[in-house]
Amino acid sequence: MATTYPAKAPNVRPIGAAAEPPVRRIAFADLHDALRRGWDDFKAVPSHAVVLCVIYPVLGLVLARLVLGYSVLPLLFPLAAGFALIGPFAALGLYELSRRREIGQDASAWHAFDVLRSPSFGAMLGLGAMLLAVFVVWIATAQAIYVSTFGNAPAAAIPDFVTRVLTTPEGWTLIVLGCGVGFLFAVAALCVSVVSFPMMLDRHAGVGEAVAASLRVVARNPLEMAAWGLIVAALLVIGSLPAFLGLAVVIPLLGHATWHLYRKVIEPNPNPPAIPQPNPIKRSAADFPATLFQWKRDKG
Repeated sequence: MATTYPAKAPNVRPIGAAAEPPVRRIAFADLHDALRRGWDDFKAVPSHAVVLCVIYPVLGLVLARLVLGYSVLPLLFPLAAGFALIGPFAALGLYELSRRREIGQDASAWHAFDVLRSPSFGAMLGLGAMLLAVFVVWIATAQAIYVSTFGNAPAAAIPDFVTRVLTTPEGWTLIVLGCGVGFLFAVAALCVSVVSFPMMLDRHAGVGEAVAASLRVVARNPLEMAAWGLIVAALLVIGSLPAFLGLAVVIPLLGHATWHLYRKVIEPNPNPPAIPQPNPIKRSAADFPATLFQWKRDKG
C-alpha cells in the first residue's frame, strides 16, 4: 500500500507581514541628482533652516565653549565629526517637507513637525536612540585614543599642542587612529541609517525592516554608497569650518537629498499607507487668546 504524505504548504507570507521593498541599482549621477533635488527643496522652503537647524550652530558653539573651558580641546573634532552619526535622525522634519513637496502638498516650516504624528515615530525614536548611543561610544573612544597617545594631561597644559599634533609621532598616531576608528563608526552608522528614517516615514516600517533595507541598499550599491558617505563627510566638514554656522545650510541640504536618494534606491510603495490628518478648524483673529489653550476649546 502506497504511503501518502501531506502536501507541502506553499511559501506564503503571513497575513499582515510587509514584503521587503525591492532595492534598485543606481549610478553616481543619481547622487548628483539627489543633491540637486535637495537643493531645490531647500530653496523652496528656506525658512525651515532657521527653525530646525539653528540648533546645530548653537550646539556647536556651546560644545566648543565647553571643550575649551574644560581643557579637552582634542574632543572638539570628534564632536564635530559626530554630527554625521546623529544627523539622519535630526533630519526627520526635512524628510517630511520633501515628502510633502513630492506629492504636491503645502510645505512650510511648521509642516516639518507633522512627522511627530507618524505611526512609526516610536520606531524612529528607537533608532535615533541607538545612533545617539553610537555617538556617545565614539566620543568615549576618541577620549581613550587621546589618553593613550598624550596621557592624561589636558591639551591646555601642553605647550604648542597643535604643533605637536601635526609634527610629532604621537600627534600622527592620534590623527591616524582617530580617523581610522572614526571611519569605522561612520561606516556602521551609514549602513544602518542611509535610508532607514525615510523608509519609516514613507512606509511606516519598523526598526528591523528599515535597517535591513538600508543594509541591502549598501550591499547592492557599495561604491555609490561609499561615495555618498564621502560627500556627506566633506559637506559636514565644510559646514563646520565657519564656527559651525555652515551647518544651517548643509544639514537641510543633506536631509532633503537623503529623501530623494531613498526614492532612487527603493521601489515606490504601490499602496502607500495614509497618515492621519488632523481636522482643520478655522480660526479668526478674535480667537487669538483662546487658540493658545486648544484643549479647553476642544472640551467646550
